[in-house]
Amino acid sequence: MRLDKFIGHTTSLSRAEAKKSIKKGVLVNGRIVKTPDFKIDELKDEVIVDEEKLIYQKYIYIMMNKPKDIISATEDNKIKTVVDILDEQERIFKPFPVGRLDKDTEGLMLLTNDGDLAHKLTSPRKDIVKKYYVEVFGTVKDVHITYFKEGAILDDGYKCKSAILDILTSNETSSKAYIYITEGKFHQVKRMMKSIGCEVTYLKRLSIGELVLDENLKLGEYRYLTNQELKKLKN
Repeated sequence: MRLDKFIGHTTSLSRAEAKKSIKKGVLVNGRIVKTPDFKIDELKDEVIVDEEKLIYQKYIYIMMNKPKDIISATEDNKIKTVVDILDEQERIFKPFPVGRLDKDTEGLMLLTNDGDLAHKLTSPRKDIVKKYYVEVFGTVKDVHITYFKEGAILDDGYKCKSAILDILTSNETSSKAYIYITEGKFHQVKRMMKSIGCEVTYLKRLSIGELVLDENLKLGEYRYLTNQELKKLKN
């Protein structure tokens, strides 16, 4: 890897700023280097900039409790994104959200720069189960459990894959439930509930596969995945 790219990846410096720093002299294995395109082994060589040893980390895995009014994107000119919430030390890895949550939906968001893992988690063929907590205007009935299991029909005629509806409370005006789906169609949970005459008033994602939202994370907070969580997710 080029030295300037390595420094840009492991610090908050831009590539141009990294080049300026290198021209002043950077220690590589105890030797002063002033050439930006100097090639290093990012996993073995010791690089010291301003008396700080730089540690190379290829991938980053972050669990976030996404708040409302934040969009699941890397950048936007008008609306704050989940990436904007991150500190600079995380943003230098160029993480992106795995899948999407609507602007007004809260809950578990995974951010990473590991494209292979992201593809596996979002591929329809993998049938990764995602659990949601939902509150609605309207009555959710036992008959809807079978309807969801057999495949809800959306407003455009699409028949969803089999889903699990776990009714928590239900009356004539409002209901609460858990929903387990293996797809990620546009506004899917809202449209599934609409197909049974209910309007979603609150929606929160609680899990993606084996990854469960840390209940200690407040809205807008995030943390790195533990080794155990990452291992479960990859398996």
